[in-house]
Amino acid sequence: MRTRWVDRFIITAIVQGAVITGMALAIVGVQVTYANVNIIQHLSLSFEGAAKWFFLGIVFHLIVIIAIAVTALFYSHLEITLKKKFSRASNTLAAIHLIGMNVGGAGAMMIMTFAGLAGSGLLDVFATGKPGPQSPAIMDSFVEPIGGFVALLAVGVICGGFCFMLAYRSSPEGAAS
Repeated sequence: MRTRWVDRFIITAIVQGAVITGMALAIVGVQVTYANVNIIQHLSLSFEGAAKWFFLGIVFHLIVIIAIAVTALFYSHLEITLKKKFSRASNTLAAIHLIGMNVGGAGAMMIMTFAGLAGSGLLDVFATGKPGPQSPAIMDSFVEPIGGFVALLAVGVICGGFCFMLAYRSSPEGAAS
């Protein structure tokens, strides 16, 4: 049986979930290794600038993962319930959708999370075992890459919308055109 778009989106949601789980385990591992530093407490006590980027990056990454999984429901409805035929154009748009959501969405959120760790001084905990100085100015260098990944996410989502429209208007598989 051929792999459908619904399968691809579900698989990538699972992979994205594994990635964020790995990130959480790394933070917990560092926390356990260096008991003298409470990473989450340090971040929550300074919920300004850099620390905010860390938390928002994590939360938005979780939202992207849920969005990818929910998107699979749209493809399921089109491919399985309605048995719609995907043309070459709709397959191309679906591929851009998949890449845009996964690379653009996850990329932006991972950079945002990393920038929060770097700007809050907590990135030093991973290398030296103790927090470094806060440096909110370092976050300025992350604005353009985050914007680029968000643009890729937007292109992916827009292409997904066009894909849905094209596929919805197509004939069901096996129907005479």
